[in-house]
Amino acid sequence: MLTYIHELQDWPRFRWDEAALAQRLAPVRHRQGRLIGRMEALGFDLRAEAVLATLTEDVLKSSEIEGEILDKEQVRSSIARRLGMDIGALAPADRNVEGVVEMMLDATQKFQAPLTDERLFAWHAALFPTGRSGMSKIIVGAWRDDRAGPMQVISGPIGRERVHYEAPKASRLKSEMAAFLKWFGKDTAHDPVLKAALAHLWFVTIHPFDDGNGRIARAIADMALARSEQSPQRFYSMSAQIRLERNAYYDVLEATQKGDLDITAWLEWFLACLDRAIEGAEQTLSGVIQKARFWETFKDHPLNERQRKVINRLLDGFEGKLTSSKWAALTKSSPDTALRDINDLISKGILVREPGGGRNTSYALAPID
Repeated sequence: MLTYIHELQDWPRFRWDEAALAQRLAPVRHRQGRLIGRMEALGFDLRAEAVLATLTEDVLKSSEIEGEILDKEQVRSSIARRLGMDIGALAPADRNVEGVVEMMLDATQKFQAPLTDERLFAWHAALFPTGRSGMSKIIVGAWRDDRAGPMQVISGPIGRERVHYEAPKASRLKSEMAAFLKWFGKDTAHDPVLKAALAHLWFVTIHPFDDGNGRIARAIADMALARSEQSPQRFYSMSAQIRLERNAYYDVLEATQKGDLDITAWLEWFLACLDRAIEGAEQTLSGVIQKARFWETFKDHPLNERQRKVINRLLDGFEGKLTSSKWAALTKSSPDTALRDINDLISKGILVREPGGGRNTSYALAPID
């Protein structure tokens, strides 16, 4: 009969190869520090944009891992509203989006607050505001029970299901979660990044809820990563990287949960995935970094509010071609004023005329080194 790690006599006394992990941990911590230093060098507004972009990606991808697709503009608007950011018109968000955003922000913005069962119950209730997962009614804001049978992670069509994992019995949950929360809340000798990996595995192995365990496990890991940096500002998304490596993520989790208590392989995978997440953060934040470079290049050029508004729209990714008529509509100005603004920017080397001309002349930002 198959044995899972939570059934082993020494559970949860995890062990790992310190020497092997040290070789992976040092470069990850170095890259983490470099990224934070680079982001801290940006101005406040640009840092806020970077955080907004990262948190939006984090919420979207953590839900995507579980097969749930959220509306990006709703997520972005919900985060911006809760962070007090002015991003123009805010898209109304449905309660499912609001719940996921509320959980993620509580985990990362209040990373120093204790993690308790009541806080976890609140996160779970926020994830499932209707009390249902899809069409199925679930226990919300409380530990699961076994009335519907053992908690199993299953894939495949009905009649040919494959059981990937079976969680501890519900009768064990109170004591299991008490032990986990006590460990998470106290200072340990573990590096905080390793603690994030341990917390993720430990929580998802207990699987204390009817649904949402993966998203909550990733929120807990993000909370631990925020503690490792002593900052609520997020500049990379572990969930986005896990989404890219979803098959490997599930494979290493399954292998670890069916193995012994030596979790070196899981910790190595987590650190490597985190390293790739930090490395790839520049892609997510490329727009923010491009904007910072642009304003640094033209910081000595006086611009009016209309010009700043349209330039920011271009930097954020303007749809279609920018014409003088679109400029006038965006800035609520006359055609003559729009043309004067545009010609002034051309003379300063900020805008260029695109090929073509006549009544449909369009303009773009001049390339910068």
